Amino acid sequence: MKKLFSVMAMAMLVMSILPLVFANDVGVGLTPSIGTEDYAPNVWMCDSRLVQDDNTEPGRLTLPGDRLTERQNNYLFEGEQLSYKVLVKEKNGIQKISDVFGTLGDVQGVGNDIEVNCIEDLSTTYVLDSCNARILEEQITDFDATTMRYYDCTFTVETPDSHYGEYWFTVEAEDLDGLSTTVDENEYWFLNPVIAITVEGDLAFEDVRPGTSSYSETLLVGNDADDGSGVLLDMFISGTDFYDTASSGAACPTTNQLALTNFRYYATGGAYSSQDDARGDLESYVPIGYATGFNNPTPFYDGFEIIQTTVGDYSDGNVLTPGSELAITFRLNLPEPCNGDFDSGTINFWGEAI
Repeated sequence: MKKLFSVMAMAMLVMSILPLVFANDVGVGLTPSIGTEDYAPNVWMCDSRLVQDDNTEPGRLTLPGDRLTERQNNYLFEGEQLSYKVLVKEKNGIQKISDVFGTLGDVQGVGNDIEVNCIEDLSTTYVLDSCNARILEEQITDFDATTMRYYDCTFTVETPDSHYGEYWFTVEAEDLDGLSTTVDENEYWFLNPVIAITVEGDLAFEDVRPGTSSYSETLLVGNDADDGSGVLLDMFISGTDFYDTASSGAACPTTNQLALTNFRYYATGGAYSSQDDARGDLESYVPIGYATGFNNPTPFYDGFEIIQTTVGDYSDGNVLTPGSELAITFRLNLPEPCNGDFDSGTINFWGEAI
């Protein structure tokens, strides 16, 4: 009897407690702290990096606006262009991008002067392989229009008043939080370098006997472009006839004019010389073409090069780097009869930046 009583008593005790537990139903709420990362944009350079010629003076191998395939070093002149296509990704949403632009500055990275705004390209809706878009070990292969956008960036060189000297160029993306990123590929350019030609020596023929050949001292014609610019000059020569400015009764041989055709020259540059030039005579001296300005009245290409070893392309030995020179010796075949001191007229040297 004691054992049964104690069990029943316990059961009664439990039953009396259970209603009290359910009657006191209590809830507690928590407010979580959630911080979204302020994500700096990702920017990748993709295909279509181009350096383009201006629209005023075509080069030997390019037409106005064409790709400057002949440009080998990092210099640009007024009107020439550098263009990129970039892919921008903003994990906070593409609407967070405030601006995408090209910059110029003295150092690499963000914060340089803005030179050109980039234009949205909505026509490309897939990830180009050339972008090599990666975030750490994650390779981006699927295009998401809510977080990604392409931009076309075209930088045009302005006049030397605003663009002169050496600068880093890159493309930068900035979001509404002020976070910025550039493409990995920064480029270093010399804008509007000064081009100049030096001539060392005198072109003088003294007491030349009619009917004989006379040789000048050897002149040095050099590329004096800005140091560090890397400007390559394709070299040309032209001239005019010569006249006696004094009233001397000149005649050489039949009129008071000494024709340019009586002059020839011999040039050397590196491993090349006028001996490699098919225009040379038996002594490898080359005639000089008539012109009063570059390409005036006749285009200079394939005829006016100082050393012409190739037709239709740049000639070996004729392209000068900054500080380099061509050595040139002139020969005058003075007609007989000839009378007069011919001191008016010119032989001109020209250099065109490649």
